[in-house]
Amino acid sequence: MKRAIVSDIHGNQMALEAVLADIQRQGIEEVVCLGDVIGYGARPLQCVDHARKFLWSLRGNHEEGLFDADRRRRFSLRAADALDWTRRKLEAPGDPENAARMAFLREMPERHIEGDVIYCHGSPRLPVEEYLKPTMGKRHPERLKLVFTTFEHVAFVGHTHFPGVFTEDLEFMTPADLGNEYELEPGKAIINVGSVGQPRDGNNRACYVVFDGKTAVFRRVAYDVDVAASRIYAVPDLDDGLGDRLYEGR
Repeated sequence: MKRAIVSDIHGNQMALEAVLADIQRQGIEEVVCLGDVIGYGARPLQCVDHARKFLWSLRGNHEEGLFDADRRRRFSLRAADALDWTRRKLEAPGDPENAARMAFLREMPERHIEGDVIYCHGSPRLPVEEYLKPTMGKRHPERLKLVFTTFEHVAFVGHTHFPGVFTEDLEFMTPADLGNEYELEPGKAIINVGSVGQPRDGNNRACYVVFDGKTAVFRRVAYDVDVAASRIYAVPDLDDGLGDRLYEGR
């Protein structure tokens, strides 16, 4: 059975709904999320409501920051301001769904394991926080080698907003390098599924992965960036740069 793996939605309802439509067109029924449903974008409540219907969703650093003020203080100023605004939206009186939304976000697990496959937001070693950036194999090879010792076969991650695959030789391959498909091999691999709501690889289309147990397929989906950005611009508490970067895919 095919499964859609999404991550880093970041309150971008337009991108998420475009991805969900693409998933539906393929007849895929299982959707899982690797975290950061909220943060940055202007439609956190709607995105949480979609995530509540997924098979399961994991905790990202923005969900963790929502409930941990010390962690939130480590965010950039505009990220922290966006999360503070998101919390106010989730705590606003008068919306009967807010209590259930907050409970859902609070109870998100850090990781999900199925056989020799692990799913997490950051890395198998530090599931919520660790960034496995594309340059890590060259800049921090020993650290990446250590990460590879913490799982059995395949790890699906998000967090960097940059899709691609690390193999045990510490090389990072982009979807373009792979022809948008990666067939699992006997060795270990770390597969970053990219970001639905805020891609940062120079391509502004939403990104996610379809996995059938043997092959991971990277998919890009166009959405109405104008609407997503204009919704950010309309909220005084959200930095306009969060909308600008949607156009750039940065």
